[in-house]
Amino acid sequence: MIYRAAAAFLEQGFRLRALPRGQDALRERLVLDPVGPADIWVHGASVGELTSARPVIAALARTHRVLVTANSLTGRDMAAGWGLPARLAPLDLPGALARFLDQARPRLQVTVEGEFWPLRSQALADRGIPQAVIGARLSARSARRWARLPRLIGPVLQRLAVLSAQDPGSEARLRALGLSDRAVLPRLDLKLLGPAGITPPQPSTARDRTVLAASTHEGEEAVALDAWMQARRHHPGLRLILAIRHPQRGDEVAALLVGRGVAFQRRSAGGTGGAVLLADTLGEMDRWYAAAGICFVGGSLTDRGGHTPWEPAAHGSAILHGPHVGNFIEAYGALDAAGAARPVDAGSLADRLAHLAGDALAARRMGQAARAVLDDRAGDPAALIGRLRELAGAQG
Repeated sequence: MIYRAAAAFLEQGFRLRALPRGQDALRERLVLDPVGPADIWVHGASVGELTSARPVIAALARTHRVLVTANSLTGRDMAAGWGLPARLAPLDLPGALARFLDQARPRLQVTVEGEFWPLRSQALADRGIPQAVIGARLSARSARRWARLPRLIGPVLQRLAVLSAQDPGSEARLRALGLSDRAVLPRLDLKLLGPAGITPPQPSTARDRTVLAASTHEGEEAVALDAWMQARRHHPGLRLILAIRHPQRGDEVAALLVGRGVAFQRRSAGGTGGAVLLADTLGEMDRWYAAAGICFVGGSLTDRGGHTPWEPAAHGSAILHGPHVGNFIEAYGALDAAGAARPVDAGSLADRLAHLAGDALAARRMGQAARAVLDDRAGDPAALIGRLRELAGAQG
């Protein structure tokens, strides 16, 4: 009651300001402009959430009218770029929500990852509109904060028709806060659906003998280059693709190669072959993963927190990584445990490269194990998509 009263007071203050046309974003969030009709309202906070859910959103859009909302302009514009109706989300204010729902008239509301808005939840329930959360994530810290407000979070969770959590911890915390067992569907890691949709390349001798140093940072190219040069003494046909994280460092890395006396081609100059390819362009990483059976993932020898292992896993590459993988510690832990990835340091990288280059079957087994871990953790979205379509009813 206090939350509702405060929201109404805030909204009245906005309305009294008259909001000139120059304040388009605020006008949009207050729903002072027209909204088109939709069967399903999908909401994600911004680019990351919506990108992760794109396979699910695209599947729903094939059978229903989907309206996407975001809290950020970049998220809204990205969704619009997919060819979907998109706008900024209504604020959690009574009038804004009423205007939005009066015009959109959705038959299902889907939230990506998890934003819990009490008035939005109540407004949807009052109109009999089912609510779902997909890829739900709730940290222990956020759970402790919500636990202090049980009369707000409890009813929000109890109104959910469907929730698919991203991980076991999030699911357990949401259950403890009031999520009903009847709403829980199998867990689904949305961020892995995109990589899991990639068809891995067929094994080949050329791929077995190609090493990719992916998304490297300053200080890592020299280590990777020296390790490759050492491994190549034992395996003369070994090739290296040096895909640097920041293409603007291309001249710097080219100078390093010249200094080592290494002949190379440069992708930004049109090169595609050679014993060493300096991949100093954007938007071509899938091409390099597909070409390499062995992948060292950068950002991990120097303390950058590491980069995602799921792209090389999607392509069935054997994965090597340094000790600094704090951004993906759980993911690398699972891959290491499955024999799909191996930790290295500056001193051991050369030996590991030489071993994998000399044992193509071992490298392929690592790549297959990496892909298996990815597929298992991504899950199959078919059941979730089917349930959401069922809740939305026949196409409007």
